[in-house]
Amino acid sequence: MADIEDTFENVSNGFTSKFDATVKIKKRLKATDEPFHGDSFVPGTRRVYVRTWGCAHNASDSEYMSGLLLAAGYNIVSEKQDASLWILNSCTVKTPSEVQLENNVKEAQKTGKLIVVAGCVSQAEPDSEFLKGISIVGVKQTDRIVEVVDETFKGNCVRLLSKRRPHQKLSLPKMRRNNLIEVLAINSGCLNHCTYCKTKQARGDLSSYPLDELLEQARSAFADGCCELWLTSEDLGAWGRDIGMVLPDLLNELVKIIPDGCMMRLGMTNPPYILDFLQEIADILNHPRVYSFLHIPVQSASDAVLSDMKREYCRDEFCRVVDFMLENVPNVYIATDFICAFPSETIEDFEESMEMVRKYRFPSLFINQFYPRKGTPAARLKKIDTVEARRRTALMSSLFRSYSRYGKDRIGMEYDVLVAEWATDKHHFVAHNKSYEHFLLPSDDKSILGRVLKVRVTGVSKFHMNAEIVTKEHGTEKDINENIISLKSAGSFRVHLQHASDGCLWFLKNATNANGISLLVSVFIGLLFYVLFNVR
Repeated sequence: MADIEDTFENVSNGFTSKFDATVKIKKRLKATDEPFHGDSFVPGTRRVYVRTWGCAHNASDSEYMSGLLLAAGYNIVSEKQDASLWILNSCTVKTPSEVQLENNVKEAQKTGKLIVVAGCVSQAEPDSEFLKGISIVGVKQTDRIVEVVDETFKGNCVRLLSKRRPHQKLSLPKMRRNNLIEVLAINSGCLNHCTYCKTKQARGDLSSYPLDELLEQARSAFADGCCELWLTSEDLGAWGRDIGMVLPDLLNELVKIIPDGCMMRLGMTNPPYILDFLQEIADILNHPRVYSFLHIPVQSASDAVLSDMKREYCRDEFCRVVDFMLENVPNVYIATDFICAFPSETIEDFEESMEMVRKYRFPSLFINQFYPRKGTPAARLKKIDTVEARRRTALMSSLFRSYSRYGKDRIGMEYDVLVAEWATDKHHFVAHNKSYEHFLLPSDDKSILGRVLKVRVTGVSKFHMNAEIVTKEHGTEKDINENIISLKSAGSFRVHLQHASDGCLWFLKNATNANGISLLVSVFIGLLFYVLFNVR
């Protein structure tokens, strides 16, 4: 797919683009109720809402866009009705997510909101009818989100879609959805050409971040107080093959810098790229600070269907990966994906997939009904009848619901778990043990966040275990609620301070400046905090 050059559609006479772009004169977009402030505005007065669909890579992109906007003085809000502008970070994997995007665009237009669409839909389908007249930022342009939002507030329609750019810097300001979890995209794109996949059109070929940059970002995240490091990409296993390295090279270096009480989780990897490194991957999963978790999508257990999908592996190769991990990584947690009703899938092919689920009883199973994606080879194939496609999807879903990893024999057992998330009900905390098994802890004590606790199982369900806290003695020196304080200004900079053990000495740990504030100002801020917190 050819690159689409950056364009600005000027909506006000006399506007001269300050960017290297093609300028088109268009009528003014529908104005927002917010008053126009020219080239400057009072920090925090413009409100932006960010909505994300899709994978962890998209989530990471949203965190960077939010961080850049926050650093530029924008106010990031959690409720869409409170915002003047919506950033919709899209996913093109399945039709339903694209339909949701279109519905959100229509809702924003109906309520008079300004819109910026980011993510894979904007990159792969920028000429979609519902995106006409809307600002777009491509997957390689997210570091320019401030420019796009600035111009959109001025009434200009901006489209930045060129893919001929290097990676954005990992050290850019970042507003994490969860301050305890660093979602680190280690590469973009992939080496495959799956016939059903549209993400390839958006993300392109494999492009890996250099080892040193990834290590530095991981160190920075742990210094910020993160206790979990999630590695993500379109295909984790392919990392490094475009820069003369392989995944174990990265993993073996990362485990050296994971602090005590913190954990790393590996993201999705396709079978072909770990077959040559099964022992190395098993060794990593057995590391005490790495979750024994592996997400390996199979998509089908039929070799004929896998061939039509161009998945570049066969059933036996996938089984070899799973069997090796089950034998060499105690209590390993393996997740996988299936596509039901791919156009060439016969009843016999589908039954092979069902048999694989019965054999391995995967604790996490992502079941997707086939959706033809425009522009992909599979979209040209004759579809299986919709009723039959739904029947197969329902059958596999029913099979998945029929078993559970968490049996009643777990009740009363004790585990060490890391607490890193607050459940959406705001009455439980989410924790995981070494095998990445899921625990819900009823508590309103926020001090347990970021700590390793011993818990006892009190109940089980299909997707998690309920547990009670036995002791907090397993809390580590990295108790982020007592030792790390993160302070963010309303606009232009972020300062991290670390509290010494005696509670007296505060020192400036790190100052990042997104708008070019001088080192002198940063030092002054550090001294100011020192004085404020040490005056008795």
